[in-house]
Amino acid sequence: MHKNHSVQELKYKVATHWFNNYITTNKINKISFIVSPKQKNNLQQSSLLWANAKTGNANLVPLFLQLILTIGKTLNFNNLVPPTFLGAFNNNTIAFIPFNKIQNIFYKNDFNWKVTLKNNNTKEFIYLKTLIEAALKNDTLIFNYTEDNALLKNFIYNNFTTLANTNKIIITKNNLNTVYLNWLNIIHPIITINIPYINQTNIPASNIFFANLYILLVNQANNNNTLLNSFINVLKKQDYNITNQNILKIQANINNIKKNESYISFWQQYIPPSFSTLLNLVINPKEIILPQDNRERKGAFFTPAIWVKQSQQYLTNYLGANWQNQYYIWDCAAGTGNLLAGLTNKNNIYASTIDHQDVTIMQQSITKGANLLKNHVFQFDFLNDDFTKLPQTLQAIINNKEKRKKLIIYINPPYAEATTTKTTKNTGNNKTGLVTQFKVNTYFKPIIGNAANEIFALFMANIYHKIPGCILAQFSTLKFINGSNFKKFKTYFLAKYIGGFIVPAETFDNVKGKFPIAFTIWDTATAQTIKIIATTIFNKNENHLGIKNFYGALPNSINKWITSKQNSPQNCIGTLFYRGNDFQNQNFIYIGTGSTKAHDSELYITASNLMYAAVYFAVRHCITATWLNDRDQFCTPNNAWEKDIVFQNNCLAFTLFHGQNKISCINNLNHWIPFTEKEIHAKAKFTNNFMTNFIKNQLITMPQTPITLITLQKTTALYHKKPSVFSLEAEAVMDAGRSLFTYYHAQNNININASFYDIKAHFQGRNNKGRMNPKSNDKEYTLLITALRNKINILGSIITPKIYAYQFLKT
Repeated sequence: MHKNHSVQELKYKVATHWFNNYITTNKINKISFIVSPKQKNNLQQSSLLWANAKTGNANLVPLFLQLILTIGKTLNFNNLVPPTFLGAFNNNTIAFIPFNKIQNIFYKNDFNWKVTLKNNNTKEFIYLKTLIEAALKNDTLIFNYTEDNALLKNFIYNNFTTLANTNKIIITKNNLNTVYLNWLNIIHPIITINIPYINQTNIPASNIFFANLYILLVNQANNNNTLLNSFINVLKKQDYNITNQNILKIQANINNIKKNESYISFWQQYIPPSFSTLLNLVINPKEIILPQDNRERKGAFFTPAIWVKQSQQYLTNYLGANWQNQYYIWDCAAGTGNLLAGLTNKNNIYASTIDHQDVTIMQQSITKGANLLKNHVFQFDFLNDDFTKLPQTLQAIINNKEKRKKLIIYINPPYAEATTTKTTKNTGNNKTGLVTQFKVNTYFKPIIGNAANEIFALFMANIYHKIPGCILAQFSTLKFINGSNFKKFKTYFLAKYIGGFIVPAETFDNVKGKFPIAFTIWDTATAQTIKIIATTIFNKNENHLGIKNFYGALPNSINKWITSKQNSPQNCIGTLFYRGNDFQNQNFIYIGTGSTKAHDSELYITASNLMYAAVYFAVRHCITATWLNDRDQFCTPNNAWEKDIVFQNNCLAFTLFHGQNKISCINNLNHWIPFTEKEIHAKAKFTNNFMTNFIKNQLITMPQTPITLITLQKTTALYHKKPSVFSLEAEAVMDAGRSLFTYYHAQNNININASFYDIKAHFQGRNNKGRMNPKSNDKEYTLLITALRNKINILGSIITPKIYAYQFLKT
């Protein structure tokens, strides 16, 4: 039917001929062809089809392979609802696979999505090819455009066209996962906010979803008791964490929120399944729906081969060349076993994973030559299952004190945590379900405190508790060394550090963010407090970059230090907002006006603590955050900095003109103009000259007597009359700032008392959301602000060595 077309022409023909009643113009990353319903509401829209196309009589299997690899590499189902079907088509044929039939692949805990179609000998390629071929054989409908014309139209009508005269979608097993993920984003937050009872229980979201479907049916039926009893009986048989009482409470509360506009709009999109269909779906939902955080909860991320090889070399360096014959190895978070690649003595290797599918993959790899024994590969939930479920041979090792010393727990455990970026930005709740679902959490929470929010910490604690004396060799973040939430953990986990290395997190597939991931080796038979560990640094190309230390015991944090300088809000000239003690919180450190924000601490800046605030601000901002310093902790400094007047004043100059100084003129009052009217040719007198007086009269040492704005402005009796001392680099910053202020004051219709922040806003303007634009159309201003920023960067490089010298940061 579609002969000799280009790919674009082919897609156009298919769109207009078969899907003319749908939207086919949406774009999602690199997905080639998308079909979406024409819906009238503004809720998050679901796709009906994601497909791949190729001209001629192209084989459909590679098309599906490429589509699935593209999805796995580029898309995140935490923010995106998957389609009902995946598809592939060429000039003659189109095929469909229900998404729920292959969705498990996207939630595997160590699948290497960097493979390509050329890597056809990898276990990932073989697994995908087998999966697709099975789906094409068993679950897919394949249609020839000409021969199956009527069948294809009927299929599209029944599965894509929701109802003949409505815009509603019938909920079936094929689209249940799509509906569920949409519900999870829109309705679940409404339910949890409005039903406190839900927040006091650990009922999984998927169970509440099914309860919500049941309640919709009950509201349409007459015989509620009969339906309720049938539903509860099914739930009990399936071991659901939801009871008759749960259902009744949820039902009563949902009835109270069923007038919520979003709730109404959401369910107006869908027609619930029949009661018999619902019961059938409930029986085995794990084959149909997966929780949104499933990938995080299960785990670990694919360990690149270069770091697997490097970690095994480190084990060789420590344990000797013959270690694989002298030690037992257990990867208790094995996934599909890629961490065990390269190991040779299969008699001494054990591998367990939470997923049955991963066990199957490892079992299949054995037939292809993997150095594993089938009865040494098994399904086991390390944070929930009892150790009596382990193979007898492994139990014999664990239960023997001397043999335990020869057992290496070699793992790349999950990195998921209860706190997310959304929580720190006050846009979401902690993922408490990630950790409360583990039995060991109840035991360890009182022992290790907030560290129990991290799954990898639960692995470490459980290993230390149940396999004392073993050797722990693990990939992980280094929060447990220098993280503020791990103080209690470090009093519990007492082990001798042997050695290790760190690499950029971005080298691990599916890991986002710039921070170090470490491989570290610990002897749990020797109880030692973690004080300092030295790690070798490797960049993404495996080049050696030196040694970096991480400290388990540090002086008081810099935030405790600056908090001790708090003043009364009386005579306040601005507020320093701050949070966290490490580089990952750098963007939350700023000086402004107004009230505090959630999760922020604040320091009221006055004349007596201005220099402390400036030093703190410059110390936190003049070093660029990188993957290597991301978790470095800022500390209370030694006292030497208090005698370094040049350092102090350099910090002040840096603070006055840094982009995170967001002081704005309010009611014509601004204490932060660092120049006199004469210096910048101002057209009128400033309301306040606080900053120029402060710079001019700054004491040769830090002031000991409390200073108020009144005494500072009316008298200089408290000061030696000596000008502030700047370095040449700081003077260059002041000169560049002076040129910028001068240019601003040459403009018409300006605010005489404008701050540096106000001047930027004047030239750069704001968008429709009130945010300052990043650039300006004024060429002279652009030259001036660029010059100023360059000078600030140079000044920062001068301040940096002093930060380490005065021990704000440890080397």
